[in-house]
Amino acid sequence: MKRNLLSFIIVLFVIQLSQRVLAQGADPVLLSVAGENISKSEFERVYKKNNTKDLAFDRKSIDDYLQLYINYKLKVKEAMELGMDTAQSFKDELGGYRKQLAQPYLVDKDVTDNLVKEAYDRLKWDVRASHILILCAPDAKPQDTLIAYNKIMKIRDDIMKGAEFTKEAKEKSEDKSVKDNGGDLGYFTALSMVYTFESAAYNAKLGEVTMPVRTRFGYHLIKVTDKRPAMGEVKVAHIMVKVAANANAADSTKAKDKIDEIYNKLKAGGSFEDLAKQFSDDQGSGKNGGVLPPFGAGRMMPEFDKACYDLKNVGDYSMPIKTSYGWHIVKLIERKPIGKYEEMQNDLKSKVSKDSRSDLSKASKINSIKAKYQFKQYPKVVDEFMKVIDSTLAQGKWAIEKAGKLNKPMFSLTDKSGEKKFTQADFAKYVEAHEPKKSSSLPEVIARNLYNDFINETCMNYEESKLDDNFSEFKSLMQEYRDGILLFELTDKKVWTKAVKDSTGLADFYAKNKSNYMWPNRVNAVVYTCANSQVAKEVHATMKKSPGIDADSLMKIINKDSQLNLQVKSGKFAKGDNDVVDGIKWEKGVTKDMTKGTQVVFVDVKDVLPSQPKTLDEAKGLITADYQTYLEKEWIESLRKKYPVKVNDDVVSSLVHK
Repeated sequence: MKRNLLSFIIVLFVIQLSQRVLAQGADPVLLSVAGENISKSEFERVYKKNNTKDLAFDRKSIDDYLQLYINYKLKVKEAMELGMDTAQSFKDELGGYRKQLAQPYLVDKDVTDNLVKEAYDRLKWDVRASHILILCAPDAKPQDTLIAYNKIMKIRDDIMKGAEFTKEAKEKSEDKSVKDNGGDLGYFTALSMVYTFESAAYNAKLGEVTMPVRTRFGYHLIKVTDKRPAMGEVKVAHIMVKVAANANAADSTKAKDKIDEIYNKLKAGGSFEDLAKQFSDDQGSGKNGGVLPPFGAGRMMPEFDKACYDLKNVGDYSMPIKTSYGWHIVKLIERKPIGKYEEMQNDLKSKVSKDSRSDLSKASKINSIKAKYQFKQYPKVVDEFMKVIDSTLAQGKWAIEKAGKLNKPMFSLTDKSGEKKFTQADFAKYVEAHEPKKSSSLPEVIARNLYNDFINETCMNYEESKLDDNFSEFKSLMQEYRDGILLFELTDKKVWTKAVKDSTGLADFYAKNKSNYMWPNRVNAVVYTCANSQVAKEVHATMKKSPGIDADSLMKIINKDSQLNLQVKSGKFAKGDNDVVDGIKWEKGVTKDMTKGTQVVFVDVKDVLPSQPKTLDEAKGLITADYQTYLEKEWIESLRKKYPVKVNDDVVSSLVHK
């Protein structure tokens, strides 16, 4: 019986030992710092990440980095022990980084990629369009929205029956710029307009008038008047003759005559740059030869834009063109076409994330979150809450007490940990925090919109809270940011700021290490560089006449006719500081005159200085840096004594390879 029991225990031990060996074989512990185990894969990941330029897997490189990594972990452990991770300032800073790092995980990647590609394809073309706008606020009441829609549709019907678009725009558009442009927006390209407007313009056929397009500004009718291959980015210079908006016929004629004269001078071989400096009324660019900063489609007046587009070769210039500012002649300096997709992808992705089209990606992500976490809504409970909404919400005065008795779940999300319910009380707090100051919309419309926002934000926040569990790379990155912030704060406190503020400690460190901060042998000397031998004679004569004359007074006398007659440089010179001083015998007194090209040079050696320690002030920067290194070394030694460190040498050796 005992033998059988002993055999069972031995078998059980062997099984457990085998499991442990297998587990360690898969990812063994390489290092333990203050009770925290670091696996081989974790260390290898960090090693590769921080040694991308000179990645080597020889034993010395790995050991060197291992010691740095141990020091890093010890400092973080000390910060945790000091409770630095509980400080509100730390939490706020880490929370800010988390928000940024989470963004790529909170969009639909496929949708984003498609939007980026769509934007790139549109950037290959410039569109010129005119529009008519009827204003309508995003939160307008349904009846006001309907009025605006009917108004824009009436205008469209009139155009379809033969009314001229520009005339309708001037008379009926509520875009204030219509008085200047007649509704013509000029050329534009992707990412320069509201996304819905951009899409309607790019999808419209040349010359057709779109159905009403809704943006945050209201309803638009869009007429595309031209489509062309993209201009890209151009750099041009221009000469401008200004014509005031209220100029009379005589002034307009003078301006036209002036630009024609300038143009004829150009044709006769005149310099564009010189003519711009002399005659351009654009003073800002004129002084630089007319050169303007680089720009792309839609940044200039349509006529100016078209003139730039039509210039084919660098150096070509246009005939005089008229804009609302006056007359211009434009010269092409440089043209930069749009880059390849691979070159622009990251920049476009950043722009798309800040553009209104990113809402599509977010909406798709929210739908996937709802599906992933089994979003469940309780419509009757939602309707019950809406009964406590009244006119005060539109006035920004809604009181949370109105929903004081409501606490039923409005919707829920479910994951492996269980169902999470979000109640009427939760939404009441959201309404109180996000209600508008004042709105013309119906209170229930405001409340319904707030409820949708509440759902969306809740879904996003829920998904963000699960990122550490769902994405190992995000968890690792957050760990690195957390450790990095703690490491910076504690090192600043223990080393950097301490070295600067601890004047007593710095002075003591300097006193013990003076021999590390030595001046070499030097001479205290004055170097006189004279324009020629005649000037040198005058200098010697003046110095003899006025013994001890200072350099400024001497130069004032000698340089009366020319500031180049005499130059004086004085100071303490070591070997290599000054080639003239290097070439003389280092002994007190004035040297003979020496010829240096057309110049004459002589040196007055005041004193020969033997090697000596620099003062604290003379070498403070270097001494402070060394003191910081000393403080860190002492600190690391104390941490290694305080916290146990255990290295599995066999696992470290397994990392070594060619």
